[in-house]
Amino acid sequence: MTFSPLLSPLTHEGVKAQAMPEGYDKLVRTLRRENITKPVIYIGAGTCGVSAGALKARDEIVKYLAANNLEADLVEVGCVGLCSEEPLIDIQMPGRFRVSFKRVTADKVKGIMDQMFRSKPDPGCVEMLGQIQDTGGTPWDGIPYMFEHPFFKQQTRRVLKNCGFINPVSIDEYLARDGYKGFAKALHTMTPPEVCNEIELSGLRGRGGGGFPTGKKWKFALNTASNQKYMICNADEGDPGAFMDRAVIEGDPHAVLEGLAIAAYAIGASKAYVYIRAEYPLAIDRLILAIKQATDYGLLGENILDSGFDLKIIIKKGAGAFVCGEETALMHSIEGKRGMPRPRPPYPAISGLFGKPSVVNNVETLANVPSIILNGAAEYASLGTAGSKGTKVFALSGKVLRTGLVEVVMGTRLRDIIYTIGGGMAHGKKFKAVQIGGPSGIEIDYESLKTVGAMMGSGGLVSMDEDNCMVDVAKFFMDFIQRESCGKCIPCREGTRRMLEILQAITHGRGTEKDYDALKRFKGVMMLPRLAKVIQDTSLCGLGQTAPNPVLSTLRWFRDEYEAHIFERRCPAGVCRALVKYAIVADKCKGCTVCAKNCPTGAITGTLKQPHFIDVNKCIGCGACKSVCKFDAVTVQN
Repeated sequence: MTFSPLLSPLTHEGVKAQAMPEGYDKLVRTLRRENITKPVIYIGAGTCGVSAGALKARDEIVKYLAANNLEADLVEVGCVGLCSEEPLIDIQMPGRFRVSFKRVTADKVKGIMDQMFRSKPDPGCVEMLGQIQDTGGTPWDGIPYMFEHPFFKQQTRRVLKNCGFINPVSIDEYLARDGYKGFAKALHTMTPPEVCNEIELSGLRGRGGGGFPTGKKWKFALNTASNQKYMICNADEGDPGAFMDRAVIEGDPHAVLEGLAIAAYAIGASKAYVYIRAEYPLAIDRLILAIKQATDYGLLGENILDSGFDLKIIIKKGAGAFVCGEETALMHSIEGKRGMPRPRPPYPAISGLFGKPSVVNNVETLANVPSIILNGAAEYASLGTAGSKGTKVFALSGKVLRTGLVEVVMGTRLRDIIYTIGGGMAHGKKFKAVQIGGPSGIEIDYESLKTVGAMMGSGGLVSMDEDNCMVDVAKFFMDFIQRESCGKCIPCREGTRRMLEILQAITHGRGTEKDYDALKRFKGVMMLPRLAKVIQDTSLCGLGQTAPNPVLSTLRWFRDEYEAHIFERRCPAGVCRALVKYAIVADKCKGCTVCAKNCPTGAITGTLKQPHFIDVNKCIGCGACKSVCKFDAVTVQN
């Protein structure tokens, strides 16, 4: 086992400051970078940052330092949350607060570095995001604080507290920020039933979508006698628009491992799995390294911290099947079987992985656990609403101005997330809908969402504006669900296919219809609600039971758009190509015949140098005429 003075507080709960090894406090301050002696440059190198060009900016920083004979520590950190402003680079000079810069592409590196290394940061610099308080030293004059920025001001960062601030590949930095203290407290001062009680008293509910009380779930497994139990972290993040779990693991992997370890101790499991999709290579690399570090430090393995508790953590890579997010399908996949759900009961807490008592919690649920154990259930329960405690992390994406990871207290209005944190709709468009469901004034908690026919889900929050067609949106999600259905049960496999075909029919134009297609189309529309009800009531797992939600919710809130598609054969948003009608403005048409020559169905007629016309019965809405017209004579009629 590797020795580190940072492990001393973990070996026995209640060790006093004077009992710390010599130099302990100084080491902690150094690892927290509160007393740096040379500049530190933090590079946001999560997946989003890398995609935006962070590594190119890093290489340019290295060249700048070499060319100017300067020394600085370069630290690659995870995503701080503001993905729309990546690449993000922070610079901390000795004795001063850390300053964050946004959209730092390679060509902007020199100007920013010149400012900071001359100790003359320009508050008017368009790339400057703000300075970060409590990072050691004194503040800069005239520079706003980053956490006063609208994106951060209304957030309460608990799960994301370390993301973007610590080096995710350093266990020492995690330990310096109270890492593994909750685990040590549980091992040394609490019995497994007491840990379960503490989690239950906190009000923590599953963040993977179902919202089942976590402590109660643990108790079921704890009270089931068995010679082997399993704890499973579900990191198979497959929901469209969701990227919270990836970002948390990339930015703070030890928080997830600590939560997993506490949970394993609470239910009496000596083996744990992290089931993570193979499409997350960076997150997987961070987990592998974190498990090795924790094992080397004696925080995993045998007789952890001399407590007699053993734990081995295994990483299982998923193949990207959405159905494996369902816990019984996930366990089948770990067992080497096809990822398909099974009927319940028995529930996994009674008979799960390999027939043994098992508990499945998602990444965010487990990341909440260490602070609950360390600070107490009451502190956690002080946040949120009566039925939904704590905070929730959302992946805010879509048509908003500012996209990224958002962590807010349960009960925060959806309007505040979209308009205050997200900055409202981009390009001055009007808000129309959000994927999670419900009107813009609803509060984010489990109960409120249910009242409008929505569910919390894992936390993807995709915003849509007036340019989105809600029928097309429903068709997109139904296509996704139909393709991801495992095919085991008929209601989900066949029912979702029929729903998709009905949606496809009402977004097709008359040009593709023949015989009784129009009658079949209308009859299918009449059957949609009934078909949805059957799928909900008879599907085997949560995927099938919630599959009709996109159709039912859009039918409820945007019925006028469905009626326009069905009765008027018109798409108000102009998205459904087959229903888009094109016309030629006679006064603008020069009769050049280019549109007629490019029309694939011969729908355009006219003579040379005379205005042309479009036969709407032949037009298939391909838009070829509009794309080739040099005189802007072709218009869209919605």
